[in-house]
Amino acid sequence: MKFLVIDQDRGVTERLGLACLDRGAGVIIADNVCEGVRALLREVVTMVVVDAALLRLTAREQATLFDRVAPGVPVVVVVRPDTPLEARVGFELAGFRVLTRPISAEDLLEKLTAATV
Repeated sequence: MKFLVIDQDRGVTERLGLACLDRGAGVIIADNVCEGVRALLREVVTMVVVDAALLRLTAREQATLFDRVAPGVPVVVVVRPDTPLEARVGFELAGFRVLTRPISAEDLLEKLTAATV
């Protein structure tokens, strides 16, 4: 099991990465979506986790991009607590799973389990 985490908050990604490693999950960290896409072209991952603030395309366009680069890999979009409901629903309608900051390794493992059931 390996996660790709796309987030510019290095402290958050390092804590999340260490927590995932403690649970037997590998982690690749990318600072932006372009770097994340390049990582997806090199590595096979079980799940992509991306900070919603880094997404520049519409939710549907972003979902299409991830699906073309990593077909069938579930994507979790991490939103801020004050993110409007419409934005959250838009991500979900595009096929993303949505988590609110702060997230934990347990949150990711739960979403992964739900994605494979």
